[in-house]
Amino acid sequence: MRLVTLFAVTTLSAFGAPAFAATVDVPAGANAQERLQTALIDAKPGDTVRLGAGRFELSEGLSLDVANVTVAGAGEGKTILAFDGQLGAGDAFLITSSGVVVSDFTMQNAKGDGVKSKGADGISLLRLTVEWTGGPKASNGSYGVYPVASSNVLIDHVTVRGASDAGIYVGQSRNIVVRNSRAEFNVAGIEIENCYGADVHDNVATHNAGGILVFDLPGLPQMGGHSTRVFHNEVVNNDTPNFAPRGNIVAGVPTGTGVMVMANRDIHVFDNHIDGNASAGVMLVAYLQTFTDPRYIPLPRDIVVRSNRFGRNGFAAVWPGGAEVAAAVGGSLPPVIWDGVDTYTHPGGAAETIPARLAVSDGPVVNLRLKTQGAPATAAQPTVVPNLITGDLREPPAIVLPAGQDR
Repeated sequence: MRLVTLFAVTTLSAFGAPAFAATVDVPAGANAQERLQTALIDAKPGDTVRLGAGRFELSEGLSLDVANVTVAGAGEGKTILAFDGQLGAGDAFLITSSGVVVSDFTMQNAKGDGVKSKGADGISLLRLTVEWTGGPKASNGSYGVYPVASSNVLIDHVTVRGASDAGIYVGQSRNIVVRNSRAEFNVAGIEIENCYGADVHDNVATHNAGGILVFDLPGLPQMGGHSTRVFHNEVVNNDTPNFAPRGNIVAGVPTGTGVMVMANRDIHVFDNHIDGNASAGVMLVAYLQTFTDPRYIPLPRDIVVRSNRFGRNGFAAVWPGGAEVAAAVGGSLPPVIWDGVDTYTHPGGAAETIPARLAVSDGPVVNLRLKTQGAPATAAQPTVVPNLITGDLREPPAIVLPAGQDR
């Protein structure tokens, strides 16, 4: 049954032309797959596809390529999109259009990624739960919510549990806000990768292998990630053993990592509560692997770590050489760890040295003094200093989303 309500008003969105607003009701029940996908195909700009309460048993992924559509359930835990019987391992819900709002439902046991947007301008993911109910497993889908190559991204009041890569992941995107959300029992809780401009605030990252990651990786269409603020978050008790499939980049994230910044620039980490992370509170590290992309800079630089509230961290480091470094500096690790790398070999063969420019006032800080990118942590010659202030670094501006999206 497909119920349609038309409203005799027009709506004007920043992402499309005026259109008559319609609400299409899709109740749970038999043939949910066909009815829901048909509603998404038939939707017009300005429409709302409203999912009823109940369990939608889905055997294939869903897709939406119409701009300015809202897909809304009856509430988390009330509307459940169940992918236990999904055939194949594709995305559970792929969005390739702009101005889309997805809200108010729970998604369970996707074989691939959960809610993914690609190439969208203005994607809002609100009041969603994405979970794998069997607990942390390498066979779980990689990402819970996954905007990639998108702009004006809003993730608000989203919960993800059990992703085998990152629970809340934003990649190769611009102008991003991740707030009021919870990531738990994932490999990486929240990950910002190869992005330009992100505010990550007022979230809880707990019981992941790593809490919050800000990475830049080589060989991707968008590189040179920069200008991320990580603030007002609870990054606590990240203690789930890393269960990423072998070969994934996050398989190298040590269990018990609070915040990790890798090969990114202009990153400010401040006013967070960071506690109970056995391997490290905050790690500032270079990309370790060899690479061939001449555009890539594998070093973290222009990094600020200030005004955070640190509890007990670094008390049982599991990264290679971590125990030895801890022993060398008195038995446990300081709140902030920097690998000390400022030199790498350019793919053309020349050595490149780039000053790190750090403003880390949340000391003490351990400098591993590895110097050269790719050097193993077992080669560390650690020294502990009260702080590391090597640059006067201006905070990136707050992210401003388009009017009407940030609601």
